[in-house]
Amino acid sequence: MGRSLGMSFTLYGAAGSGSVPVEAAMTLIGLDYRVIEAVTWEGEAERDKVAAVNPIRQIPALILPSGEVLTESAAILIWLADAYPEARLGPSIADPRRAQFLRWMSFIPASIYSMFWVRDEPSRLVGDDAAAQAELKQRTAERIADCWRVMDGQITPGRFLLGDDLSVLDLYVAVASRWTPRRARFNTEAPRMAEVVRRVDALPALQDFWAERFPLGDDAA
Repeated sequence: MGRSLGMSFTLYGAAGSGSVPVEAAMTLIGLDYRVIEAVTWEGEAERDKVAAVNPIRQIPALILPSGEVLTESAAILIWLADAYPEARLGPSIADPRRAQFLRWMSFIPASIYSMFWVRDEPSRLVGDDAAAQAELKQRTAERIADCWRVMDGQITPGRFLLGDDLSVLDLYVAVASRWTPRRARFNTEAPRMAEVVRRVDALPALQDFWAERFPLGDDAA
């Protein structure tokens, strides 16, 4: 995957997961990378695949050409944008958009992505009570929808979320908005951002990538 820039990266991830925006960014940059599939929400064996590089056994985990390990999707995306400024995937420190870039890149994992650790295995918090698990899933879905609504009310998109330039924030939101409660609800709660993510879905440079790693199917509306 990706075009070679003379260095190879290894990414622990899975189709449809939080590794997908990282993969999309590396694809746009043109990095040479390989993905080790680890569908961590499918059980201990899958989580164990990641244990050697990330002790909490979560994806994504990126091994840099130097051998250094980066975890946390937002951190990896920010690092990629900063490490490859020629790709123009994030505002520099001197850019007036930088503060809001960091704000929303932190908001997504703190307020939205974190809900999926609960949703993947609600028994972690409420045991085997089926009714409690169902209620927990419903409440986390509502929390996610509310967070999208709040973000939509606080951000002023242009062609993309931070203005007219594509950034890793756009890739992050385009992927996370496909998760529960899915795009139809996202479009209702975040209509301004919905226009942007449809634009990201349609980027010519990512059409083959999206089809392979996270096809929208019936959730494209």
